[in-house]
Amino acid sequence: MLLLAAIALAVSGATTDSAPAARHGPVMPEKAQLSLLSGSRRVPSFSRQTKLACSMCHVGFPQLTPFGRLFKLNGYTLTGLQPIILQKDSASKLDLSLSPIAPLSVMAIIANTSVAKAVPGTLGSTTQFPQQISLFASSAISPNMGIFSQLTYTDVDAKFSIDNVDLRYANHTQFGGKDMIYGVTLHNNPTVQDVWNTTPAWSYPFQSASTAPSPAAATLVEGALGQSVLGLGAYTLFNNLVYAELTGYVAAPQGAALPLDSTAANTPKSVSPYWRIALQHDFNSTYLMVGTFGLSANMLPAGITGASNRYTDIGLDAQLEQKVGTGMLIGRASYIHENQTLSAFSAAAASQNLSNTLSTYKVNFSYAPAGTHTFTVGYFGVAGSSDNLLYAPAAVGGSVNGSPTSQGEIFEFTAQPWLNVRLGAQYIAYQKFNGSATSYDLAVGGRSASNNNTLYVYLWLAY
Repeated sequence: MLLLAAIALAVSGATTDSAPAARHGPVMPEKAQLSLLSGSRRVPSFSRQTKLACSMCHVGFPQLTPFGRLFKLNGYTLTGLQPIILQKDSASKLDLSLSPIAPLSVMAIIANTSVAKAVPGTLGSTTQFPQQISLFASSAISPNMGIFSQLTYTDVDAKFSIDNVDLRYANHTQFGGKDMIYGVTLHNNPTVQDVWNTTPAWSYPFQSASTAPSPAAATLVEGALGQSVLGLGAYTLFNNLVYAELTGYVAAPQGAALPLDSTAANTPKSVSPYWRIALQHDFNSTYLMVGTFGLSANMLPAGITGASNRYTDIGLDAQLEQKVGTGMLIGRASYIHENQTLSAFSAAAASQNLSNTLSTYKVNFSYAPAGTHTFTVGYFGVAGSSDNLLYAPAAVGGSVNGSPTSQGEIFEFTAQPWLNVRLGAQYIAYQKFNGSATSYDLAVGGRSASNNNTLYVYLWLAY
């Protein structure tokens, strides 16, 4: 009922304003250009390209403002630089337009993680220097094409590897007298192409501990296919109100034997469709988005033939941005329900049930009173079918009763002395973990959910 009411509210007042095109790139609606929020994930590559501060596109990276959402939907093509223009080649009759600067930037994260009760045989506190370093090559490529690309080093893997990539073509047309953005996106992580912070790739928490225990279960769309597939999708934003997208994913794993053979793991059997619909509206001091998304995939857990597991994920999400004086209150909510038909796992005695369900949910609110610091509080959870083989008993990471149920709260304070520097302290408190509040695993004496409570302190730099 609340979702239907929010949809009705969003539909009630679509804007029709538009403005002339920027010097380089498609038209951005005037209302979105003017509705800029305080604060800063534009990578510095894009700041150099546009000659705009991070705060034009972000309310604390990676959260996008209305302007930032349009910058992404328009293919990352807006620029404040004078491009190097070469006249049409006599043979091909084509122009060449190049950025006058290299579109490179760097991000680094230094962190310390402390767990309430150390995992047996390990230290309770872990320092990572760095936890992560990313190199970005992000730029307008032509008047209608742009790219966001990322290579990342993590201390756990001790190597650089491909991270998120989003290559776009975008243009504008008129439909029924209204402006319509349309485009094509080629990317390698389902939902990385999204422009809201409610779908998995860019959802809160934006940064988290990599060395602390985490719940055993998550839906397929929540990162399981990241950097192992290639998606080609078409999207449109009509009248700055209705967003729609359809994308298909195929297997494109990194570090696997190619062409894929019997050594392959977790491979989509065929094209996996993804869809997304969202309604948005800016009510001057209030912005609202409500939406839905889904992914369906047949996954081969081992090899390239034989029985597969089928996953169907359907999500509902909403994002609210409310100006409060000179600050901003941002609310984000998502619910994902997954139906699983585990034919391959059942045949291999890796699942007790042929059919399972799994649901995850997140609700969180961030308050940025002045754009220099942010307070966030949230609630999250996982629930689903009990399966004593899929969620088998094990020390720390297992479930003694076969249940995936986990839930807890998250609290975070961040300070940004500069737009490209963030200091953060994040605390996660678990009420349940892998099926129980107490004695959830097979450890001697039983491990409690609260033993996994995590304090994560980090420094996030971008240049």
